[in-house]
Amino acid sequence: MVDHVDGENVNQVVDSGKGVSGTPGVPGAPGVPGAPAAPLPDSPGYELPLLLFGGFRTLIDRLHARLAAEGHPDMRPAHGFAMQAIGVRGATASEIGRRLGVSKQAAGKTVDRLLALGYAERADDPADARRKLVHLTPRGHDALARSAAGFDELRAEWCAALGTDRVRALEADLRNVVPEETAFRLDATSWLGGA
Repeated sequence: MVDHVDGENVNQVVDSGKGVSGTPGVPGAPGVPGAPAAPLPDSPGYELPLLLFGGFRTLIDRLHARLAAEGHPDMRPAHGFAMQAIGVRGATASEIGRRLGVSKQAAGKTVDRLLALGYAERADDPADARRKLVHLTPRGHDALARSAAGFDELRAEWCAALGTDRVRALEADLRNVVPEETAFRLDATSWLGGA
């Protein structure tokens, strides 16, 4: 686990510096344009999940900074997962909870927040008047459309930095090692301990 303390990385798994491959700005280090590729030593196993999570976190943080600048300052990562769980046809709180891997009550709290922020609305289910469906509002659809465009731009930035072929290869490699049933699961927020 890595924490950021006063701009420093504090590794709680092992002491820092061991197994870290390359230093940005140093010839031969990853990310230095035109530098010859230095052979990378094998890294300790704990670095792979941390680097993958760091890449995920970087993309999500940059996306949310962009969303804030484009009129969605209250959007949080959990909201995006919940809006995906609501889907284009709408869903009940129970269905949202199942899709997110959280209780109906936890899903209800997230839905209440989306309602308060104007991203979702509740309506009677036309097929069953006893059920209430949660639907995305035009503001919710706008946030998702801006998110999709933002992710496309962030991917393009990675392609510019790493090369399109390397990004495509990385995506293909991840598809090969990530089981298909977990590749696009929405329950990441419950797995990480919050919703």
